[in-house]
Amino acid sequence: MDLTALLEVIDEAPLAALFGLITGAVFGVAAQRSSFCLRAAAVEFARGRLGPKVAVWLLTFSTAMIWVQGAQLLGLFRASDARMMAVTGSWSGAIIGGLMFGAGMVMARGCSGRLLVLAATGNLRSVVSGLIFAVTAQMALHGWLAPLRQSLAGLWVTPGGQNVNLLSLAALPDAAGVVIGAVFAALALWLSARHHLGRARLVFASGVGFAVALGWVLTFSLSQVAFEPVSVTSATFSGPSASTLMFFLTENPVLDFDIGLVPGVFLGAFLSSVLKREFRFQGFEGESQMRRSMTGAVLMGFGAMLAGGCAIGAGVTGGSIFVATAWLALFCMWLGAAITDFLLDQRGLWPAPAL
Repeated sequence: MDLTALLEVIDEAPLAALFGLITGAVFGVAAQRSSFCLRAAAVEFARGRLGPKVAVWLLTFSTAMIWVQGAQLLGLFRASDARMMAVTGSWSGAIIGGLMFGAGMVMARGCSGRLLVLAATGNLRSVVSGLIFAVTAQMALHGWLAPLRQSLAGLWVTPGGQNVNLLSLAALPDAAGVVIGAVFAALALWLSARHHLGRARLVFASGVGFAVALGWVLTFSLSQVAFEPVSVTSATFSGPSASTLMFFLTENPVLDFDIGLVPGVFLGAFLSSVLKREFRFQGFEGESQMRRSMTGAVLMGFGAMLAGGCAIGAGVTGGSIFVATAWLALFCMWLGAAITDFLLDQRGLWPAPAL
């Protein structure tokens, strides 16, 4: 993708933010229409069902993998240039942070990306939880919680100053990523047919995965022609949520891909909900639900920054390029969600009101 001519019209920083806005808008529309949610899929799986929510998540995960790995085979993207692959990974952070995030998303009734989509549809519970998530993520990144995060992350790290590529570790050929994605896609389509998911929902679930690939390709293409260094990244909601919050609170904000991503998701989900006549205001149903959601948001905010990404950032975006710590974090998110659902909801230790 040649962006040289475009850079003559738009500076690098605004163009990166524009790419984030476009990626976010595609993600927002697709996630709102497909009801994509890792929390819902994890709870469904934990209760012994391979139902439509698992099918939607698998379709998103596999689509992202196929698009991203296909783009790499075509020379449109290099996983080795990705920000999360080029830095030291944390095994301990992936385990502890993943478990915390999984517990938090069950308590808050949605992962950070899902909360953002729901907030755009008028869900005031998600607005409150999302703000708490962003504040906690910022505290874990640069605030009072940063020393604790750094200590936990430093307990066990990847060697050589960079993360581990699972495909390279297993000595698999370049096309292996597409094949693995196709296997997940086949399982997703089988489950979709079994539960009679509509064609539109399948398309939009795939659209969430496409948005992840779009972000990777756009930021990689910009990094190849930009004069200043550009982070090669894609959809994630831990760092960008904290950065977007500080963008509106600091005197000299800086534009980049992350700053455009969050507003893009909100705008896409909002327009989609309005067009589908699904926009409506909702609030907390009681004090217990409010305490539970706020606690979950705190766990997610710290857990995401410790794990190196949220359910989207580590679970789909990092998973699509086979970052080892991202796959470990994703597994721990599923495990943390299953344990929390069993303890709080199935055993009724802290029941959440039914929506």
